[in-house]
Amino acid sequence: MEVSIVMPCLNEEATIGSCIIKAKKGLQSAGVSGEIVVVDNGSTDRSVDNARQLGARVVFEANKGYGNAYKKGFAEAHGQFLIMGDSDDTYDFSEIRPFIDALKKGADLVVGTRLKGKILPGAMPPLHRYFGTPFLAWLLNLFFKTGISDPNCGLRGLTKDAFLKMHLQSGGMEFASEMIINAAREKLKIKEVPITYYPRQGESKLRTFHDGWRHLRFMLFYSPTYLFLLPGALISLIGLFFLVAILPGTFSFGGLKFDIHYMVLGSALSTLGSQILTIGLFAKCYAYTEGYEVEDRFIKFFLKHFSLERGLYLGGILFLIGLIWNIFILVKWINSDFGALAEIRPALFALSLVVLGVQAIFSSFFISILLLKKGRF
Repeated sequence: MEVSIVMPCLNEEATIGSCIIKAKKGLQSAGVSGEIVVVDNGSTDRSVDNARQLGARVVFEANKGYGNAYKKGFAEAHGQFLIMGDSDDTYDFSEIRPFIDALKKGADLVVGTRLKGKILPGAMPPLHRYFGTPFLAWLLNLFFKTGISDPNCGLRGLTKDAFLKMHLQSGGMEFASEMIINAAREKLKIKEVPITYYPRQGESKLRTFHDGWRHLRFMLFYSPTYLFLLPGALISLIGLFFLVAILPGTFSFGGLKFDIHYMVLGSALSTLGSQILTIGLFAKCYAYTEGYEVEDRFIKFFLKHFSLERGLYLGGILFLIGLIWNIFILVKWINSDFGALAEIRPALFALSLVVLGVQAIFSSFFISILLLKKGRF
């Protein structure tokens, strides 16, 4: 068996027949032997009967969801190459030859692109076409360097070996993003093929904001650098700037006067930023212990040079500096017979150092616990 065409199905009696007929033409046009696997995901209409009457093999997946249906279909498929696409007749399965040819030439994953192909009138809402899909594609390429222009296109081809290497887990619409992300992480060969996108017959099951959010949150889950490390570092630097710049006294810049209120803000930002930053380090260390390849230079440097003792030294130094500084302020206050004391800036700066030091100490212990799995400690 060379090719398995896998279609998820949920109440698509009006279109499943047309998709199967076109799929047969596609196999014939490509000159390959193949099968059509329809994954029923709980249909209550005649979808299953229609599919069987046209010679498709029907398998059933009780767990609802786009990803669950495809995982079942891929697992049941007999073909060396897998072609996936929706059963709502928005994709023309008679035009799958370019996907099969690309797979035969060595591609591991072939993704259709509607944006570089042709989108017929009424096939894609303007919000999806001009904002949602390009925005998700931009983020996907920024985070994972995939080079994909249409990450939401559902017409794709992949090898059975590539499916096994991807270790796909998602059960919902984010399955489409997970496939591309995991293919990039596994350094599989990805190719794009322009396609024609047709209007859907019947009511769409897509929920614009709900499904878009699922894609976005999945990408953020897989990119601690952009979710935690970069925002945390930026917030910390802004906070430390205000703390240090206002420590000697009030200063003006651009007609604005920066005084103690900005220093309080700086203290809050430096604490908040350091917390976000350490959460990012936790996530990266967890990924490292789970066997994912760590690529960004900062984390490679951190993992190479980090040790519990170094973390304790850094946190201890910050804590002691802040503590001693506050003790000096306390002694000064006692010597003044507990009178008025204008030491708000130094006290706030010292308190911030104490907090940052304590965070560094306990974060070092937690990172060390995470790295126990790798035999680092």
